[in-house]
Amino acid sequence: MFGLGMQELLVIMVIVLLLFGGSRLPGIAAGLGGAVNSFKKALKGNDDDATTQLNPAPEKVPTPQESTTHKPS
Repeated sequence: MFGLGMQELLVIMVIVLLLFGGSRLPGIAAGLGGAVNSFKKALKGNDDDATTQLNPAPEKVPTPQESTTHKPS
């Protein structure tokens, strides 16, 4: 894990705790977890929006019968 040992991770956690305080850490962790979850979903390819943007539905072109406003008698 990036060449960090247990002691280095412990020091980083203590510094983060001192900077943000104990009350804000759950919110930060939840936000980070949500970001990682979104990133994983994007990597999996659950992006139906992207496929519809790449291949949009063709527009309906009116036929000559549909484009007339009056009915022939």
